[in-house]
Amino acid sequence: MIKTTPSIRLILWTIVPGIGFLNAGDSSSSSIHWNFLIIGLFGGLSLFLYGMAKMSEGMKKAAGDRMRNILAALTSNRVIGMTVGAFVTMIIQSSSATTVMLVSFVQAELMTYVQAISIILGANIGTTITAQLVAFKLTDYALLLITIGFVMTMFSKEDAIKHIGEAILGFGILFFGMKLMSDSMTPLRTFQPFIDIMKGMENPIIGILIGAIFTALIQSSSAFTGIVIVLAQQGLLTLEGGIPLIFGANIGTCITAGLASIGTIRDAKRVAIAHVFFNIGGVLLFILLIPQLAEIVRWISPVSELTGIEKLAMESPRQIANAHTIFNITVGLIFLPFTTILANYVYKILPDKKTEEGIVPITWHLDNSAISTPALAIDLARSEILRMAKILGRMLDVIIIPFVSNDQLQDETYPQLSLVEGVEMREEKLDYLDMKIIKYLRKIGQQELSENQTQELYGLMSIANDIESIGDTIEKNMIPLLAKKDSLNMDFSPEGKEELSLYHNKVCKQINRLKKAFSKLDPGKAEKIIHKEGKYSALETKYRISHLKRMHQEREESIETHEIHMELMDLLKQINVYSGEIAKTIHSLGELKRN
Repeated sequence: MIKTTPSIRLILWTIVPGIGFLNAGDSSSSSIHWNFLIIGLFGGLSLFLYGMAKMSEGMKKAAGDRMRNILAALTSNRVIGMTVGAFVTMIIQSSSATTVMLVSFVQAELMTYVQAISIILGANIGTTITAQLVAFKLTDYALLLITIGFVMTMFSKEDAIKHIGEAILGFGILFFGMKLMSDSMTPLRTFQPFIDIMKGMENPIIGILIGAIFTALIQSSSAFTGIVIVLAQQGLLTLEGGIPLIFGANIGTCITAGLASIGTIRDAKRVAIAHVFFNIGGVLLFILLIPQLAEIVRWISPVSELTGIEKLAMESPRQIANAHTIFNITVGLIFLPFTTILANYVYKILPDKKTEEGIVPITWHLDNSAISTPALAIDLARSEILRMAKILGRMLDVIIIPFVSNDQLQDETYPQLSLVEGVEMREEKLDYLDMKIIKYLRKIGQQELSENQTQELYGLMSIANDIESIGDTIEKNMIPLLAKKDSLNMDFSPEGKEELSLYHNKVCKQINRLKKAFSKLDPGKAEKIIHKEGKYSALETKYRISHLKRMHQEREESIETHEIHMELMDLLKQINVYSGEIAKTIHSLGELKRN
């Protein structure tokens, strides 16, 4: 006969349910049907996790656009940033989703990295709402919530109502899973080995380790906190045992974020590093203050008149939820004044590369894991298109130089390349990014989209294609034209050089205006570009007439370079027209956002 201790038996029963020989000689477990317990526990856990994912998905679909607009409208005030971060995360029930939005906004220059850090603090607070919700004993209403959510999802014609219904359905499934877990664990109330293990959770180190590992495995701190509260509802877990577990959950969730940031852009890595600092730092601050935190929580939490295990089952769920909330709010308030210092420190740990980007084209922002959340994925696509616009701006800025100067210049960022080679390299990047962005947007289009999201999708495709077309104009038309000019061994007239430079400068300003208008989808800035397009077209006509007058004066430089001069003006005008078309699309998208 194999001799085992009660604790070892419990572990073996959990891993290999139904092995009968372990029951021999253990009268304490004779009343527990382990097969049913394990099936009920893991079945309930599966429903709990699925319900949470369903609820989060529905919330994000229902509120995604509104939430990102709220984030985009942030000021530099840290307190507002933390408050908004808490509110957004509370609504969409996902700190990871909030982080994705932050990364896209920082990259799109809609907010600073310091602002993003304050929102991270708020996101930690926002996740505590899940624990507060599950602490309420709503399991008796689970089937009602499932029914309501199902009816709203299946029979409503409005997308918004469907998404809310999906969230309610997930909420109901979550609580039904809780009920199954709770019912399956009822026999464990009198099973001494399990009770002993739960008492061991009061050891802070053990509790934190278990919380961190389990949260990293299921990739949801909210889900693990819910499981902790289920244990508390059965009277199996004290407040002192629950606090280390939720501390560990805070560490586990930042481990998951850190792993998810591997291979991403540097700002995503910085967000993950800041998250690690906050969560581990908060746990280190409080690890020796667990008794004091428990006293405060008991003081503010409701007291039951019951006794024994029933009293524990009634009080500890609410106490653990309150401890979770107090801990994250306190950590947020402690770290809030030091966000700038932390941001600088993170930059020192992970500084910018010496060059903004390599010669080999890669995408920075397109994350396939975000496609299931269209609002976030569209933001990431916008950030990548904005990057295209910046690359185009660098191409356009320098292309005029060899036309008006005889100096052999090198690329400013990559000295190993000539100026023309740098332009050609960046055009290859535009081709690559355009292809990747269009492919990414098509994947988003395969998801369930609102009418506004569908229109935005096609608008972004149009803008990406227009930017790539301007790049083609520079690389396929201007560079060959430059070679043609060099073969003449003749410069433009001084007046011609000045006019070309002035007109080129106006066109460059249009591209810079486009970047600003596109980053915020600002209809007002788009209107200015459209207005300037007409004004600059008139200026181009004026310069053409001036050139023709010089030809009539039989100026040698003007006559010899006439064809090239006119073609270059045509190409700059073409870019100006493209800018106007992009601005019209931005204006439409901006008006769409307003409505």
